[in-house]
Amino acid sequence: MKAYEFNAAQVRDNLVAAIRETAAKQGFERVVIGISGGKDSTVAAALCARALGRENVYGVMLPDGVQKDISDSRRVCETLGIRQRTVNIGVMHEALRAVTDQTECTAGEDEFAVPYHRESDLNVGPRLRMTTLRYIAQALNARLVGTSNLSEITVGYCTKDGDTSSDFALLAALTSVEVVEVGLTMEELPRELVVKTPTDGLSGKSDEERLGVTYRDIHAYVRMGSCGNAETDAKIARMERAGMHKRQRPGVLDPFEKQV
Repeated sequence: MKAYEFNAAQVRDNLVAAIRETAAKQGFERVVIGISGGKDSTVAAALCARALGRENVYGVMLPDGVQKDISDSRRVCETLGIRQRTVNIGVMHEALRAVTDQTECTAGEDEFAVPYHRESDLNVGPRLRMTTLRYIAQALNARLVGTSNLSEITVGYCTKDGDTSSDFALLAALTSVEVVEVGLTMEELPRELVVKTPTDGLSGKSDEERLGVTYRDIHAYVRMGSCGNAETDAKIARMERAGMHKRQRPGVLDPFEKQV
């Protein structure tokens, strides 16, 4: 296996410095972050507050109807002293279902049908959230912070035009395990939110239940080359290959290239 060393405090300080450098180069002062109450957005908000000042961090809570743990999201904003706003995307989600006839397709003979499919429906939430965050960031002349971590990105546990969209990906170089380690070095954060079981806030299941592998297994696969179980390694590798398209920009078809 590969050697692995990780200094969480040093990585934390490097990320704070990187945020400041990015802000200076691009000429912005404010950032917008979708606050889920989970470790990723919690740690990202804390890093941005350290880098830019809490008055320049705007936390947006985006429940889809009723969110059972929204009190955790509010606690993050209140603990860090960042600005906060709640926008319920439930109405938008229901309106989209209605206008596309997803729940009860009534397409005519000359129209194609759009039948309801639960897995596709789960991707709608992240996209509506991103549209809302983009709107708010533009209105505030702010940059949108990406909070997806390397573990999620590796196995494709993300949504195109949803949580993959941002102005800078703050945690994309850190595995889920490493995000927790960084968070635990930040005394301003409640420990229970940093180690909270990750969920998507939409399906009612934990991330690991949906993935069928643990984040520690993904961490070991990424950093050491193997989690120690060949079957699990193979499963992670399959997800990595299947999700490759989510990590790449759309291909540009060159009309000037000579065809063989």
